[in-house]
Amino acid sequence: MKTKYILTSISILALSILIACSSSKKTIQGATAIPPSDTALFRIVQQQTFRYFWDGAEPNSGLARERIHTDNIYPQKDAGTVTSGGGGFGVMAILVGMERNFITRQQGLERLEKIVGFLETADRFHGAWPHWWHGETGKVKPFSRKDDGGDLVETSFMLQGLLCVRQYYKNGSPAEKKLAARADKLWREVEFDWYRNGKNVLYWHWSPNFDWQMNFAVRGYNECLVMYVLAASSPTHGVPAEVYHQGWADSGKIKEPREALGYKMQLRHHGSKNGGPLFWAHYSYLGLDPRGLKDQYADYWMENQHQALINYQWCVNNIKGFKGYGPDSWGLTSSYSVKGYSGHAPAEQRDLGVIAPTAALASFPYTPAQSMAAMKHWYSDMKDKLWGPYGFYDAFSETDNWFPARYLAIDQGPIVVMMENYRSGLLWNLFMSCPEVKLGLKKLGFQSPHLK
Repeated sequence: MKTKYILTSISILALSILIACSSSKKTIQGATAIPPSDTALFRIVQQQTFRYFWDGAEPNSGLARERIHTDNIYPQKDAGTVTSGGGGFGVMAILVGMERNFITRQQGLERLEKIVGFLETADRFHGAWPHWWHGETGKVKPFSRKDDGGDLVETSFMLQGLLCVRQYYKNGSPAEKKLAARADKLWREVEFDWYRNGKNVLYWHWSPNFDWQMNFAVRGYNECLVMYVLAASSPTHGVPAEVYHQGWADSGKIKEPREALGYKMQLRHHGSKNGGPLFWAHYSYLGLDPRGLKDQYADYWMENQHQALINYQWCVNNIKGFKGYGPDSWGLTSSYSVKGYSGHAPAEQRDLGVIAPTAALASFPYTPAQSMAAMKHWYSDMKDKLWGPYGFYDAFSETDNWFPARYLAIDQGPIVVMMENYRSGLLWNLFMSCPEVKLGLKKLGFQSPHLK
């Protein structure tokens, strides 16, 4: 596979000069601006990771491939598989690409037109897309035997991106306004109310062949908060507030105040008293701005920041003695693992000695100093083992001398988006500007500076 866009030392120096002159960074909740000496590396990592969604996209749909393997040790057999959730993250990454001049505005428009065209004709189930499609045809590719229909969680990740697209283009050229209207139509066609299955909770899956047999009622806390916010916000198929309070919040049982590694936690994280996989602090918050976001159950900035700090401290403490863990190499989340795929988290049973760069890099808004230290170390000291055509590889283990040249869309996307949110708040500002989202948050009892 071609490895263009790997930047030479000369281009790095040029970028350093350029960005030092032009970069401006808003301080976010106590974070400091990116030092000029670090802005070039910040841009390199963001741009190289963006290439996953640009150069690496499936050509017919324009969407992100589920995974990309770039060596012959782990051959890839599903290159045509595209993903709705990771594709939604990719849509947001394309907006970043235009803003950062990785691509032109016209290039971004054309790619997004292709993606929206695919979404309009691809398999949908009561408005919701499946987890996977065959990119060449738009037909559903079952994620598991009974998971061959609508996936409301992954659909919500896509909608998070499409609403950002709508807001980005709503006052643009005639072609851009037309695309914004098409994105809006897709959003309005998702039948959130259907996915209640007649109850005050949202169900993750529905299948035309297996009905509700997956039987996955989504109760918090995990990565799915944005699904409930969108369900309450839908102008066409909205759900009442009790679906959130009785379903997601489990009639208040979601609250589980405690302290872990010196940090307060407010919510029940299934499977780990120290917090679940770190993507729980990322996926819903690519668009949903956690700064000042509160409801009767939690302060979401504090919950996410503390989850990231606990994750960091667990790796620094390294009670299992894994090689390479420390202040400049940390981050446990769901990713490839030495044996298959695993939901790595800060618990003895779930820490397998596998670090995923996305965990630290997508946490830039919460842990800027710690994230920067890890990024510098991996790029400066381990680049030959960790770096490829689409940025840092998905996961690695120094203990097992395991450095597979593999990528996953759902891990690469949050890197691009959350680094941009840290730097400019771009996606947060777009998503939170949606009038329906504001109304939905108010309906559920949220507070946010965006609602004032």
